Amino acid sequence: MKVLIPLALAVLLSACTQEQQNKISRDIQNWTGTNGVMEVYAGDKLVRRFLKVDKVSTALGTDDKTPRTYRYGYGYLDENLNMQVDPGEKKVYFEVSDYSNTVFFESPR
Repeated sequence: MKVLIPLALAVLLSACTQEQQNKISRDIQNWTGTNGVMEVYAGDKLVRRFLKVDKVSTALGTDDKTPRTYRYGYGYLDENLNMQVDPGEKKVYFEVSDYSNTVFFESPR
């Protein structure tokens, strides 16, 4: 029985399209969370960093449900840009424009 369940899951996933597999992966990651880092640049200079970001979401219109031109999330503002949450650094809500120079990645720590 322990062998049949993983085998059945593998068969089901192989029957999915690549897009369906990607959606399943994103759904799992949304549920489990990510230890992400969002960096905001002004030209080539780092100006803001948010740590321990679970996910960055696309804003949707309330009435028309169309995607807006910004992303939002929650993370700790790394005020001194040292890649760690220090005492006094608080979790904040942030928004970044689609036209911003940003990088989102999984924390290497």
